[in-house]
Amino acid sequence: MAGFFNEMYADDTAEPRPHYREFHRWLDEQPPDIVARKRVEADLMFRRVGITFAVYGSDAGTERLIPFDIIPRIIPAAEWGILQKGLKQRVQALNLFIHDIYHGQNIVKAGIMPAEQVFRNAQYRPEMQGIAVASDIYAHIAGVDIVRAGAGEFYVLEDNLRVPSGVSYMLEDRKMMMRLFPELFARHKVAPVAHYPDLLLDMLRSVAPQGVDDPTVVVMTPGMYNSAYFEHAFLAQQMGIELVEGQDLFVDDNHVYMRTTRGPRRVDVIYRRVDDDFLDPLVFRSDSSLGVPGLLSVYRAGRVTLANAIGTGVADDKSIYPYVPDMIRFYLSEEPILNNVPTYQCRRQEDLRYTLDNLDKLVVKEVHGAGGYGMLVGPASTRAEIEEFRQRVIARPDGYIAQPTLALSACPTYVESGVAPRHIDLRPFVLSGKTVTMVPGGLTRVALKEGSLVVNSSQGGGTKDTWVLEK
Repeated sequence: MAGFFNEMYADDTAEPRPHYREFHRWLDEQPPDIVARKRVEADLMFRRVGITFAVYGSDAGTERLIPFDIIPRIIPAAEWGILQKGLKQRVQALNLFIHDIYHGQNIVKAGIMPAEQVFRNAQYRPEMQGIAVASDIYAHIAGVDIVRAGAGEFYVLEDNLRVPSGVSYMLEDRKMMMRLFPELFARHKVAPVAHYPDLLLDMLRSVAPQGVDDPTVVVMTPGMYNSAYFEHAFLAQQMGIELVEGQDLFVDDNHVYMRTTRGPRRVDVIYRRVDDDFLDPLVFRSDSSLGVPGLLSVYRAGRVTLANAIGTGVADDKSIYPYVPDMIRFYLSEEPILNNVPTYQCRRQEDLRYTLDNLDKLVVKEVHGAGGYGMLVGPASTRAEIEEFRQRVIARPDGYIAQPTLALSACPTYVESGVAPRHIDLRPFVLSGKTVTMVPGGLTRVALKEGSLVVNSSQGGGTKDTWVLEK
């Protein structure tokens, strides 16, 4: 993998970077049979706990174990300090943007954001216009995908603000590493992440409707057949709150209640893992059996908080992504700390022409796509695949963006042939309530296929524990 930034080794040499030296020394000391046994042990424990991911349409079945790699991704304290500052800045600007488009729309009036990009966006919810939400926070939980490319520069690849998932795997990966290799944590000052559920619950309680001093918080799931159901159940259990489905809730006297064995109990904050369209059949999809009839009316009255807010998806749409640096300048009067990836918007004639002429060199994505679906990685595609995708883009250019194929950084990873570099990304989780908080690190995803740049679990990717070293 020459030409890629290697997280562990400096300049493609056998010399480990300073923050990896202690781990590298430990790894060299490990007999191969011990490592092999520990890897099998990790797989067995993950299966026992039920840490799986549903892959829709997969011939392999509905549930798949997410592969876990025992070589961690290590980030030094100084590097993390820059990332953390940049992430907080970005999420703060995104929250201000969402509030603005549902209220004053100043960024549109200023000519910085084209009106059609917002108001014709499939994720824009006109029903949210003018609604006051608690603390003016819309994206309470944000999962921002970060990649390192080139000589080691960090870039934001995308912002996930609707129902970002993956934090349970971050927590379980850490638990697994501490169980398998406790001696490693005696040799490294690794910043803890286990307090994430406490931070999450504190944040959710902090954004309760005005006047509610002891809020009841619940996690709302679409049900056990959802791909991230393990995470929904896990987080509810870790926070010590109820996991509910739409049928467990009802609206009465402009409040939301939960059915319990002791009678109805009022609910003040809903951490919802259900998409906008399915939340209230009286307003959105009338055929939804996942939502709560009348929920939006309670929300409009300010008597329940939804995290994340309805309508946040407009800010994580890939057609909005190119404007985030301008948002930071407009709302915060600051220069962006973290860079965007250069992006071609196919709705623009010039960008479309460039994209069609260079499909074999670019990554092309659907603006509403997720999970690694609906995208073309030009250098890794056949001529037939490129031509088929070309017709899709020509038929609906406003539905696609294109970006250069980044040389994502690589980290040594255990594969069938032994230890080899594989491409990775990082999804830190940013919590926005009365304050903006986050645990050090995030979920590191790894593309297990040699040469692959697609790290998504739904596309066969795995995960690694992410260590942020304390000073």
